[in-house]
Amino acid sequence: KTLVKIGGQNNRVVDTIKNEVAAFTPVGALTITLSSGHGIKKGDQVLIKRPSSEAWIKELKTDHFGGGITAIGWKEGRRDIYWDRKVLATDGNQITLDAPITTSLDPKYGGGEVYKYSWEDRVEQVGIEDIKLESYYNPENPKDENHRWMAITLDGVENAWVRRIEFQHFAGSAVYTLQNAKKITVEDCIARDPVSEIGGQRRYVFHTKGQQTLFQRIYSEQGYHDFAVGYLAAGPNAFVQCEANDSYSFSGAVDSWASGALFDIVNINSQALRFANLGQNENGGGWAAANSVFWQCASSMVECYQPPTAQNWAFGTWAQFKGDGYWQASNEHVKPRSLYYAQLQDRLKDAFSREVVLMPDPGSASSSPSLEVAAKLSKEAYETPLTLQEFITGILLESSSDIAKVDRSVKRFDPAKTAAPLQAKASLRPVEIHHGWLTAEDQILIGGKSDVQWWNGSSRAYALKDMKPHITRFVPGEVGTGLTDDLYQVRDWMVENHILSMDHNYGLWYERRRDDHERIKRLDGEVWPPFYELPFSRSGKGTAYDGLSKYDLTKYNPFYWNRLKKFADLGEQEGRMLIHQHYFQHNILEAGAHYTDFPWRTANNINDVGLPEPVPYAGDKRIFIAEQFYDITNDKRRALHESFIRKSLENFKDNSNVLHLISEEFTGPLHFVEFWLDVIGDWTSRNESSPLIGLSATKDVQDAILKDPKRSAHVQVIDIKYWHYQKDGTIYAPEGGKHLAPRQHARVLRPKGSDAAQIHRAVFEYKTQYPEKVVVYHGDGYDRAGWAIFMAGGSMANLPKATDKEFLKQASKMSPAVENDLWVLQGDDGMVVYLPNQGEQTVHLPGAKNGSTVKVRYINPSTGEIEKQLKEKYIGSNLKLSNGDKKSSVVWITY
Repeated sequence: KTLVKIGGQNNRVVDTIKNEVAAFTPVGALTITLSSGHGIKKGDQVLIKRPSSEAWIKELKTDHFGGGITAIGWKEGRRDIYWDRKVLATDGNQITLDAPITTSLDPKYGGGEVYKYSWEDRVEQVGIEDIKLESYYNPENPKDENHRWMAITLDGVENAWVRRIEFQHFAGSAVYTLQNAKKITVEDCIARDPVSEIGGQRRYVFHTKGQQTLFQRIYSEQGYHDFAVGYLAAGPNAFVQCEANDSYSFSGAVDSWASGALFDIVNINSQALRFANLGQNENGGGWAAANSVFWQCASSMVECYQPPTAQNWAFGTWAQFKGDGYWQASNEHVKPRSLYYAQLQDRLKDAFSREVVLMPDPGSASSSPSLEVAAKLSKEAYETPLTLQEFITGILLESSSDIAKVDRSVKRFDPAKTAAPLQAKASLRPVEIHHGWLTAEDQILIGGKSDVQWWNGSSRAYALKDMKPHITRFVPGEVGTGLTDDLYQVRDWMVENHILSMDHNYGLWYERRRDDHERIKRLDGEVWPPFYELPFSRSGKGTAYDGLSKYDLTKYNPFYWNRLKKFADLGEQEGRMLIHQHYFQHNILEAGAHYTDFPWRTANNINDVGLPEPVPYAGDKRIFIAEQFYDITNDKRRALHESFIRKSLENFKDNSNVLHLISEEFTGPLHFVEFWLDVIGDWTSRNESSPLIGLSATKDVQDAILKDPKRSAHVQVIDIKYWHYQKDGTIYAPEGGKHLAPRQHARVLRPKGSDAAQIHRAVFEYKTQYPEKVVVYHGDGYDRAGWAIFMAGGSMANLPKATDKEFLKQASKMSPAVENDLWVLQGDDGMVVYLPNQGEQTVHLPGAKNGSTVKVRYINPSTGEIEKQLKEKYIGSNLKLSNGDKKSSVVWITY
């Protein structure tokens, strides 16, 4: 989704030693006083932390944005500001920095802290210039988003530049500098004709969350936030001589507490410039700008408000006005013309370059001109004035003729001389069914299962530690857990943490505003990330309940399907499984909000699906639409279901490691499972592919399908998930098709938990009835009962990571049995016995010869490690086993 990424590895190491700021430090300070014994020296790279204390948040009144609900209000520690600086000098307890701080360090609000750091792989002295970047899109959809979002992103980089570039058609940003980018110059750029929905995270054309970034001589059209300082942008950051036309929303500060921002000669035609309190917008953005300046700007509206504990200023602005910030010389021209260049000249003095850096000054016109001046100006009025776009275009043209003169000492990117991209290694561990077990390289597949988040979350740094790896989550321009996950890292995380399978279903809703569980139609498309992408593409037509355009259920979202496919490909290299849930029943039962943004809802798509609208919310709160959703007698919905199921199969036709299940939380009716399997059967007969199909449903539905020879033939895996044997031996088995979700059934029937013995019983029963099929167990207690599942013949059991590979190979030739109330796996040349208690047990070895020597290995069930190995003479019909003082052991016998 990003065309050019500039940056290094995020391997910054921050010193754990905290150096307290000892005194109040004002805005703009270059010198900070620390407590004695700080140990910081000249040349050190440091982070200055300004904590977000509860007292400060209370002062700002950002703990609550209305409604008596504080969930998205600011919390202590969640708006900490970090400045990345170099120490130029030290004098006792004082350190001098290379750039000022932009928010005061006040002991009243937590003061400040300074930490040394090192960063081995941060990139520097790199740039991109003299090129046109264009994203190709579907011209039939004016809001198409199935193309490149970000043109250039910068993170983990300093002293870098982007210049003389034309951007066209990108959905997100032309240039996006992230939190770990500093000392970046972006200049002489033109961005036109973005193609996307109109809403949140789209068309943030020139956007910075970094510090010491300069955007100068920039022109933008049809952006949402054309020029934006973002979340906790520590500054200073400057936009100098920038212009935007036909904007859809304001420019300025677009998220929480960007400080030290300068908008200098910035003109926004038909939209606003804004330093304000965003309230709950942007997921609780609150005060967006502090200690920031509008200088000689013009826009339809300038909003300049003063946040508590800080200030914002506006000088020489031309607009309508809002706000209680500092205003001076409104509707007047002020001198110097550019505050940025005046400060630069003051700092550099004789070294200041007098090359063309601003458009020519149009000069001033008196209200009482002489006759000669009036005549002269009248003649000049026949000529259209030079526009910024034309001025930048002239720079681009001049540059293109001068490229041959460029300094050849600068390393330049030559595509012809670059190495070919690394190719994914060939599939090494395809998944196969062997003797009713799920295997890779003849080893039974074992390990944990990770489920994806399907609602909730935040893309902000404080929230990322609580986020789980995902496949189809999307945050434009940002990569990492909780953002747009790096799928290589997800795969490697699974391997490292002994996670066998990723259980994936599409999101409950696309964006985070709906996390409030309201059923309202949104005012606008100001959607909040992270986005849990859905299987269908937007149509570019109409307005869905989330404020973006309606879905087209006949067109599929390439991002969603390509990410799943890539994950499956990567996982297959390491024997990792994707559990692909075709549907997600949560949308059609329980809370009404589950259905509000659902693509299948009639109001949210262009396909005339025939589901009732307005929605019949029971008690104006709950949804019971499952029966209609599963009704396959409606021709339109049936055709859409058929197409969707075929897409789910086609996407993975070359993968062996994808387990297809009908739906997460599925308690639906038998007839829909029959329909699902019929579509699968038809697709399989038409394609040279044998997908791995699992049957995951309530027990009555499972049993009915398994007794159906035609449809059972399409099932390779039985997944026990929606029923279980309780500890007392009775069965908890809600019926399918009763219009209740799993937890609604549980509230009515009040089930008791299961235990290892009852889990073994459930798996063993199915395995002995259907030995040719794989049986897996994901019901109550599955993660704690790995050995019970395994000893019953169940695959995908959560056995320890250290479990011996040869053991798993040998076990794949065995079948489950029960001997003398012991769980056993029996094969022609070996046996596995689970000893649950201390003491001595005897077992019969049906394949061993009397008088032969057998090898006996005792495995610790907690670690999977072989703790003891013996050679025993098998005399008579029984072999004595003892696990000594161990509470339980797994005994692996070979002969």
